[in-house]
Amino acid sequence: QVQLVESGGGLAQAGGSLRLSCVASEKINVMGWYRQAPGKQRELVGIIALGGYTNYPDSVKGRFTISRDNAKNTVYLQMNSLKPEDTAVYYCNAMSSGRAYWGQGTPVTVSS
Repeated sequence: QVQLVESGGGLAQAGGSLRLSCVASEKINVMGWYRQAPGKQRELVGIIALGGYTNYPDSVKGRFTISRDNAKNTVYLQMNSLKPEDTAVYYCNAMSSGRAYWGQGTPVTVSS
């Protein structure tokens, strides 16, 4: 059973920055961040593989950066140039043995 613990959410002003962290209980090949805004479906924010490959949707490309510290089983999400539409609960995700694991979620609120 993979456990994921997120931290780092909070309140930011538009144009500001926040960094989220996610610590996994074991080493995972592909980890990612998703978000879910009120009344909307959960959407992908970005993924990162052990070797460093990353992928982002157009909505965050150039503003958000995923990185990882493999020695610490930790994934980070650096969010810059935040917009009010980035307001959501952000979830860490890990895929292991065909199962998806989720963190508890950390809220991010961006004020205009």
